[in-house]
Amino acid sequence: MFLAVQAESTQRVWEIAIGAAVGILAVLGIILFLLRRFLQSTRESHSQGISAAAPRSENPSAFMTASMEGVIRQLRDQEKELERLHKIERERAEQTERLSEEVTRNMPAGLVVVNATGIISSANPAAEQVLGIRGLGFRRYSEVLGEQSELTRYIGECLTNGSIFRREQVEHEAPGGESKQLGVTISPIRRGTEKITGAICLITDLTELAALQQQIQLKDSLAAVGELSAGIAHEFKNALATISGYAQMISAEAVAGEVADSAEKILEQTRNITHVVTEFLRYARPLEISSEPVALEGVVERVVSDVAEANPQVRIRFEGPLGSVAGDEGLLRQALLNLARNAAEASVGAANGGRVILRGEVVRNAESGIQRITVFDNGPGISPATLPKLFRPFFTTKANGTGLGLAVVQKIIVQHGGKVVARNRPEGGAAFIVTLPVCRSVPEAVELKKDSI
Repeated sequence: MFLAVQAESTQRVWEIAIGAAVGILAVLGIILFLLRRFLQSTRESHSQGISAAAPRSENPSAFMTASMEGVIRQLRDQEKELERLHKIERERAEQTERLSEEVTRNMPAGLVVVNATGIISSANPAAEQVLGIRGLGFRRYSEVLGEQSELTRYIGECLTNGSIFRREQVEHEAPGGESKQLGVTISPIRRGTEKITGAICLITDLTELAALQQQIQLKDSLAAVGELSAGIAHEFKNALATISGYAQMISAEAVAGEVADSAEKILEQTRNITHVVTEFLRYARPLEISSEPVALEGVVERVVSDVAEANPQVRIRFEGPLGSVAGDEGLLRQALLNLARNAAEASVGAANGGRVILRGEVVRNAESGIQRITVFDNGPGISPATLPKLFRPFFTTKANGTGLGLAVVQKIIVQHGGKVVARNRPEGGAAFIVTLPVCRSVPEAVELKKDSI
């Protein structure tokens, strides 16, 4: 719209300028015609001896002077009109530029403009926020984004070959180490239809959307696994019960020797397998979760008491605000107890004694809030190879573990609308972070100081 108004104004200026030029040419033609008649009349008066006073009644020079003054007045009027139109044009251009800057500054998507030399000529605040980098302007894009990043490669191809990338999804690592999923659209800036003078990059943060998609896929996978395997596990449990019954009958006959030993081994193995099948059924069976408010403070106090009683050599405590969440108290206690017990077992061999902290934090915004519970320990931490496999069913690093404990924890938290992640602490040890949506009655968050454990 602004370009159309600007083009119309420019066309009017050209029309006035062309009209003025035509008028000047017409006046010059009249002046030349009058000069020619004046010269002819002068020659005739000399030849015929007519007195000089006769032609003064019709003096061409006076007419020419008056015509010149008229032309000058017309030119001045047209000059004033041109100045007026030029002023209007300049004001419209400045207004358009201010509006464009305002729109760019306040648009929710990040905008980065790179010139032909690879320097970022402009970037809006949204781009700095999405990329996690301050002061993008007048810096080389490859240095800012990283030489090996996928976003750098796309911008380079756009500047070199004029390639267009629409709605591509790339992974970006911010300077603070945070990994983000970005949606980008990159287009070249051309001079006419030939030379590429730069590239425009639109950036959108898709991190939360990608996490939501992953959570939905996880729920679907859990439902599929549960539906498929619950029946199989149930049949296994029935067969184990039969085997265990026959083994008990053999033991009851008080047969001595190898038969009795074999019967006892059968009972031991069937008990172990029954435990694994029971855990698997607990993982695979669909959860029935109520929506009653659960006060987490009482749940965490009981978890701390149970773990302290089972592991007296480990110091365990909880701190921070704990609100209420909607869900099943028993299942939430089971999940937190599993995490706290694992942390206590991991920190048993610590040099200064095992220490475990359950830290609560309530984070609220204008619409909703979350309850974060972090379980810290001062154990050896989690190896990089183990970290991505922690929540897989049947994966365990314990000699007698079933590999279903953390899988059950993840299922419980996900079914409550939350998530659980694991990471290593820079000062040593591991941290499991549980995030759950809070009830609306939860008080405002209290900022905590980070304590070392």
